Amino acid sequence: VQLQAFGGGLVQAGGSLRLSCAASGRTFSSHGMGWFRQAPGKEREIVAAISWSGGITYYADFVKGRFTISRENAKNTVYLQMNSLTPEDTAVYYCAGAKMGWSLKKSDYDYWGQGTLVTVSS
Repeated sequence: VQLQAFGGGLVQAGGSLRLSCAASGRTFSSHGMGWFRQAPGKEREIVAAISWSGGITYYADFVKGRFTISRENAKNTVYLQMNSLTPEDTAVYYCAGAKMGWSLKKSDYDYWGQGTLVTVSS
């Protein structure tokens, strides 16, 4: 499975962006998917995760109520809708796929996209 994330950019505080992650490969629909982010000088951290069916989702506390993860298996795509963005959300956002199903741990993910930069100005 190869992943390509896109949709990042520059947005003002309070604005919205939708990230997309397009996957190649026939096994995408059986993988749990996650979005992670890494700000300069910080560790990569989980933002949200979704099960293969979309029936189970997880959100980090700092995005609950603002971000929504979803997927369209027919299009081999997972999304991250980000609303009410703050400068603290500035980071490179990565999508990742896990053969074992959704997980909160970076080490459980087998495939990673190249990352897309989100910059939120104050």
